[in-house]
Amino acid sequence: MRNVVIIGSGPAGLTAAIYTARANLEPLVLEGIQPGGQLTTTNEVENYPGFPEGITGPELMDQMRAQATRFGATAEFKAATAVDFSSRPYKIEVDGTETVEAASVIISTGATAMYLGIESEQKLIGHGVSACATCDGFFFKDKELAVVGGGDSAVEEATFLTRFATKVTIIHRRDQLRASKIMQARALEHPKVEMAWNTVVEEVLTETGKEVTGLRLKDVNTGDVRTLPVGGLFLAIGHRPNTEVFQGKVDLDEQGYIKLNRFTETNVPGVFAAGDVVDTRYRQAITAAGMGCQAAMDCEKWLEEQE
Repeated sequence: MRNVVIIGSGPAGLTAAIYTARANLEPLVLEGIQPGGQLTTTNEVENYPGFPEGITGPELMDQMRAQATRFGATAEFKAATAVDFSSRPYKIEVDGTETVEAASVIISTGATAMYLGIESEQKLIGHGVSACATCDGFFFKDKELAVVGGGDSAVEEATFLTRFATKVTIIHRRDQLRASKIMQARALEHPKVEMAWNTVVEEVLTETGKEVTGLRLKDVNTGDVRTLPVGGLFLAIGHRPNTEVFQGKVDLDEQGYIKLNRFTETNVPGVFAAGDVVDTRYRQAITAAGMGCQAAMDCEKWLEEQE
């Protein structure tokens, strides 16, 4: 039986692994189908403390993993396919073929940004296509940009991008935004923001395969197609928490995010959660890492209390 099983290997999971490993708990990290989490799709990370020249997402996660394993964590390229939290020790089914028992569990499976799903977009993720303006906006100075979405997140990201862009076009498939009135006014009155109503993206255009040069847009009412020259595309159509395995096992909110009772505790004693799987607001590597630290410390204290 393991003292701690950490499900997920993004900044939250690997930070939790560092802390629990240093507490001699010898954690097992189930890395999942995307080791390193969303950060592995980010080419440059310049807002993580300690790297003044920046670092790539994959490099940062590799360093975190190496730090965790140095202190005694075990990281395995395996996924949790089912869990049983009905009694202790808790049971985690791994890849549908084996079962691991754990005295405690830290869930850090993150959330997945929702994309349009078109082939040209998928090929350019990390090369001009992004789902995080706060993370990547800095790299698009003096370019014309586009944001897809109609809610608060889309309007907030578009407004944020005006700090760097010469123009930001909000592309929305309807004729009015869903965002709050005050946020709508802030965007619609901004001299750098333009609207593309009743419009969808049909194709992300590129000349080199390594950067975005424009978008092919379609008017959903008339069927007219036009090209919008832009240097970057930001998606703000929501995130989906990776909690399918935990439905009915821990309390989730209406969006599927894990609900916390106190600090990083779930409703199940000895099961903790950290990072984007609970965070609907910040979604940053540094905030996820901070929560991973908290979950590890909460877990360590809980285990001590059980002895």
